[in-house]
Amino acid sequence: MSYETPESLPERPRLNRLFRLQWEEAQQAYVLLYPEGMVKLNLSAAEILKRCDGEHTLDELISELEQAFGEKDLRDPVEGMLRAAFEKNWIQ
Repeated sequence: MSYETPESLPERPRLNRLFRLQWEEAQQAYVLLYPEGMVKLNLSAAEILKRCDGEHTLDELISELEQAFGEKDLRDPVEGMLRAAFEKNWIQ
């Protein structure tokens, strides 16, 4: 069994099954729920994690975000956020 390090992000990242991404009205934000608690996400993190469905490739995810936000060159910040999410076991 191979182990993917944060330097080698999954080709098709998906949210870990232990976590659930949802809009929380009381927080007026997207949150990541897990058995021990909750993480309030900023808009950028939520938009990235919404696309971590195991279907989108990393390139597709980045392309969609660049189109959605009307920005270019989002690869570095998106990969940085995904590395942090991978290290926290939010994505697989």
